[in-house]
Parts: sequence; C-alpha cells; structure tokens
Amino acid sequence: MAAIDSVYNYYLTTYGKTSSSSRYDAHKKSELRDTYNRIVKSNKDTPLYKIQLNDETERFVIDLKERAKNAKNVAASLSMNGEGLEGLFHKKIAQSSDERSVGVEYIGEDDESERRGFSLGVKSLARPQLTTGTFLRSKGHDFEAGNFSFDLDTPNNSYEFQFELDGSETNTEVQDKIAKLINRSNIGINARVLEDGSGNTALELSSKQTGLSEGEDYLFRIQSGSSWNEVHRLGIDQVTSPATNAEFTLNGTEHTALSNEFTINNEFEVTLKAPTNGEAQIGFKANSEAVKDSVGQLTETYNSLVRAGQAFRESQKNPRFYNEITGVGRSMAGDLSSVGITADEDGFLSVDESKLEEKLQGDEAKDTFNTLNKFRNAVSREADRVSVNPMNYVNKLIVEYKNPGRTFSAPYATSVYAGMMVDRSL
Repeated sequence: MAAIDSVYNYYLTTYGKTSSSSRYDAHKKSELRDTYNRIVKSNKDTPLYKIQLNDETERFVIDLKERAKNAKNVAASLSMNGEGLEGLFHKKIAQSSDERSVGVEYIGEDDESERRGFSLGVKSLARPQLTTGTFLRSKGHDFEAGNFSFDLDTPNNSYEFQFELDGSETNTEVQDKIAKLINRSNIGINARVLEDGSGNTALELSSKQTGLSEGEDYLFRIQSGSSWNEVHRLGIDQVTSPATNAEFTLNGTEHTALSNEFTINNEFEVTLKAPTNGEAQIGFKANSEAVKDSVGQLTETYNSLVRAGQAFRESQKNPRFYNEITGVGRSMAGDLSSVGITADEDGFLSVDESKLEEKLQGDEAKDTFNTLNKFRNAVSREADRVSVNPMNYVNKLIVEYKNPGRTFSAPYATSVYAGMMVDRSL
C-alpha cells in the first residue's frame, strides 16, 4: 500500500488542486467504448513484465498521463464544427485588458451575431471562512486520556466528531488526529496543522466555499458540551476570519458574488484574481490573434510532453518517449518551419508570430492551415497512444511474451494502463 499511497499523494498534491474539468472531458458512449477497446487490445498484446517503481518513475507516468490528457483536450478544442484550425476564424475568444486581475472565457455560441464586450472592476475577492486555533507547545502534553467529541455545524447540516486519546499524545499529534478526522469526512472543510517560528503548532480550519448568502452568519462553527475544555484549549471554537463575498462593478454598477468564478449572461465565464485599478475591459480577440494564440497553446502542450520525456531520459536513462515525441516534430520540421514554427536542438518548438500571421493572411493561407491541422492531428494521435498505455515507456523486465494468435486479456492488468495501480510484487 505504501507504493500506491505515494502515487496518489503525488497526483493529489501536483494535479488535484489545479486540474479542472473541461468540456472535452465529457464523452459519448461510442468514444468511451473505443477507448475501452484500445485498452483491452493493448492489454492483450502486452507481455508479462516486472517493474521496479521509484519516485521518479511514478512521477513520470502520472505526468505523462496528465499531459497526454491535456494535449487531447487542446487538440479537440482547435476544431470548430468539424473544421480544422481554419474554423477558429469563426470562433469567438474573449480577452481581458487586465489578465492578472480578471480572467475571462467565452462559453456562448460561436454564431455570426454580434457580441458586445463590457467593463468589470474588482473591489475585493470572495474569501473562505478561516479559523486558526491556539498555538501550543509542539511536544507538550496538554490533553488527558479520554473520549472526546465536538459538533461542527454548517448552515444546512450538523456533524459530530469523536476521538479517543490515551494521554501519551503530544499536542501536535492531537491536532494532527483531529485534522485527519475532519479531512476524511469530506464535508467541505480543509484542516491542517500550522507551525510558528518557535516550534509551536496550531490547528487551522478553512471552508472550501467562499462568501455568505443572505441570512447566513457563518459557513461552519464548532461547539461542544462535555469536551468544551479541550475544544477551547485547541482554540477552534472561535472564527478568525469570516467568509466574505466578492465585490465588483459591471459597467459601473456594483454587484456581489459568493464566489470568484461566475458566468455573465451564460456567455462569459469570469474569474476574479485580484483587485483592479479602475475597470478591466472585456472584449474579443481578432481572428488572426485567436489562431496565433491557439497555435501557441498547441506548441506549448507539445513542449510539455517533450519536457516530461527529457526529464525521464536524463534521470532514468530511458529515451524511448523522448525520441518518440520529438520524432513528431522532426518528421514535420520542413512544413512547420515554413509557417514559422521551429525546433531547437532539444526538440522544443517556438513560434514566430509575425511569420505565422503573414502566412495566415497571404495566398498560402490554405497550405498553412493544412500544415497546422496535420501537426494538431499528429499530437492528438500521440496523446491517444500515451494515455492508453503510459507504462509502455518505463524501464521493465520482460518475463513472458504472449502466445501469438492466442492472446487473451487479463482483467486485473487493465488497471495498470487506466489507473496505474502497479503492485511491486508483479
């Protein structure tokens, strides 16, 4: 279990808090069936092998699978109504004059009707409720043996938590036990143990939700009857910072929101990041700018795959994936160079935007889009291969090959490719 725990710990800390779902993460039944069939086929053709996992290998496989997923989503987003990148001339892409304070994405229909922009100013961000407990001596023993409990109330529910102490626990161990108890309950409260410069520790609780609805005074509160002394000693019975709503102006009119992410007219998805100096202007990018941005996004996605392969090649002396992904760029080097996309000696791509724009607006626009679509399709195919079997690129010892013509799928091994739950004893 330790090996599996380390895999999931890396995934959660690296991608769990930052990854977000995309519209391209939703699939039709036929697409899911096709993915399943490709996994089973790979499973049938793959020999039995032993693999020695280490931290570097685990990180590589997770990075590879996540970056392949992102590459597939990016490639899918660069197609409009069955068209290739040329369809982006009809796609509306919103932009903010102050991206550091206001992020925006257009999620409306890409029809020919006119869309107007707007101005948005951020006064303050929505914030979660925060409770920081009392800092206690880390190795002190301020809690006696016994059974203890406290109630955690939210505006809609009430939860009872119980824990037992044998009297030998240090203050930090007690705080850590309660933090794990709350986090495992999955009720929308994050708990962690803080440490100050003197080595003292305190329990901190914060709500995942931000803002307060009308009539609400809190997002959570902790109280206890029989264990009031212990709860008070921990200092978690008081609110340090109450939750606050986002305050902003829309075309000069003041508004509030419970969250820093919301939609306007079901057309614009807005993310508030920081207070603005005045109001940010929200509008649309020119057609050629939209194409250039999309090509830049595609090349950066490709570079992220190269970066993963390069790191694994250097740390584990395994160049297989690096050679495979850079081979995509090398095979198209001449065509890509003609539209302003060039590779350095390590295989990373860069875009000459002025040359790309010249090709997009000139007589060679059709050939330029053909090249860009060919590159997008090549990246998408490579991402498909990687996502089905990322374990194909790690160091392993072949134990037995399948009998040609009489292969069969091993249902438990499928998880190796889909979920990467690898047992070291295999």
